[in-house]
Amino acid sequence: MTASPSESRPATPERKVTLYRNGSVYTAADPFATAMLVDGDTVAWVGSEQAATSIADDSMTIVDLQGALLAPGFVDSHVHLTETGIALESLQLGQVRSGAELLDAVARHAAAAPGSTGAASDGGTILGHGWDESLWSDPTLPGREELERAAGGRPVYLSRVDVHSALVSASLATAAGLSGLDGFGPDGQVKRAAHTAARRAARDLPATALRGYQQAALARAAANGYVALAEMGAPHIGGVEDLRIAAGWNDAGRPGPATPEVLPYWGQLAGSEAEARSILADLGVSVLGLAGDLNMDGSIGSRTAALREDYSDAPGERGTRYLSVDEAAAHIAACSLLGLQAGFHVIGDAGLDAALEALDQAASEVGEQRVRAAGHRLEHVELADAAAIERLAKYSVTVSAQPVFDALWGGPDSLYARRLGDRQQGMNPFGSFYSAGVPVCFGSDSPVTPLSPWSSVRACLEHHDEGERISARAAFLGHTRAGWRAARYRNPMAGQLVPGAPASFAVWEVEELMVQVADGRVQSWSTDPRARTPLLPALDTGSDPVCLQTVRDGVELYASGSLGR
Repeated sequence: MTASPSESRPATPERKVTLYRNGSVYTAADPFATAMLVDGDTVAWVGSEQAATSIADDSMTIVDLQGALLAPGFVDSHVHLTETGIALESLQLGQVRSGAELLDAVARHAAAAPGSTGAASDGGTILGHGWDESLWSDPTLPGREELERAAGGRPVYLSRVDVHSALVSASLATAAGLSGLDGFGPDGQVKRAAHTAARRAARDLPATALRGYQQAALARAAANGYVALAEMGAPHIGGVEDLRIAAGWNDAGRPGPATPEVLPYWGQLAGSEAEARSILADLGVSVLGLAGDLNMDGSIGSRTAALREDYSDAPGERGTRYLSVDEAAAHIAACSLLGLQAGFHVIGDAGLDAALEALDQAASEVGEQRVRAAGHRLEHVELADAAAIERLAKYSVTVSAQPVFDALWGGPDSLYARRLGDRQQGMNPFGSFYSAGVPVCFGSDSPVTPLSPWSSVRACLEHHDEGERISARAAFLGHTRAGWRAARYRNPMAGQLVPGAPASFAVWEVEELMVQVADGRVQSWSTDPRARTPLLPALDTGSDPVCLQTVRDGVELYASGSLGR
């Protein structure tokens, strides 16, 4: 039921020994290390420049780091590969600032690429992503007929930045049978059941197109230092074939370039242990859990996250809860009996209340120890008070969070402030999670936010709520080793660079290396070697580190060509 690391490593045609030297190596084995030896797929040694000179010989490939940082590769704990590829290769709408600008963008795209989607063709549907009406001075959305005219009669599907709603044209709405479905409103926006049906119709793509989109996403991830990505598949997002293609990137010996490892999850509800077994058997691929984007609720931007009280900018609206407590409890109990991770997409406080009640109910049925041992996880968990955090810690539930959500939408003059008022204070409580002992890992939810790991680390340090900030070291570990742990990866040494660990790392060109803490009452930045803490890039310089190379299990995934050999 879980993926074996040995089955999912890229094929290595021949054993190779490489010595990286003259840099800075982020390792717990030696905070002053400047060199690392890789033997095949394993870290063989880390140490000083003087020691590197003594062990170097002609049989090795020598890489001069030229002062670069070599650090464990990033793990993105929540992504959607196909959606990311579509967002990369279709109509980009993140910069439009009005309904009129959006319609103009659709018209230009339709005129420039008649009969295609922007990448693979699926009969002429125009796909786009990233619009956010909360950034518009006039948030009025275009209607279905307006989209139809702008596209010259072609079907249109444009996902909102949070991918929990979309704008669709009249012809797509008709073809998908959206009229009468829950979430089919008077304008062009669709939510809930109507959005699920619209996405299914727009995303009815051949396997070659799905594979192409996923490959684009994996290539972008490798170029940004990622060695693994947790793929959050679900029936309402993409079909089983989509999941199988995603898991297939791990097949040893497959043709094509090496890619980051895919850690596959499947968000399908199971009402019993027998049903869970049946779902797993029908998938035809191993998954790490029936978890991820099994939706308890929706998103704050689309006003579908389930809240205890009304949205501040929409009186009478409290979002949507997609699962009952009984359904969620049965799912948790079934997975717990199988020793399999269960989990849900949870954003609103009422959604979290339901998930926690379901954990209590499942524990009373199968025993608290079984629930704890299964390593269940919840995605996002943006609105959690102290009592909820205490209950998450009780059940050892991992929170898979997205720091850039706060960077983009948190703070006093923000989307969250408009939607929630004072409730936006204390959202995404990373510091409180850590203080309470709640396991935390971080990801992007790409394409909702970009595959940009250092931006995500920075968002942890610059959280809008100073009390919820965490140190650079904690943030970095949350984006690396914690991702492997959250997936219960078989090799406990994954995510660190010590002798015997997998040789999965990235090399970065950096402006400055420092030790950074989250407490603003003390000196935030230090280069004092007495700290004996491995150094990380200073992230207050105005630019992110540049990835020079990404390696997974000793196999190069990406190279910029700038490293000395």
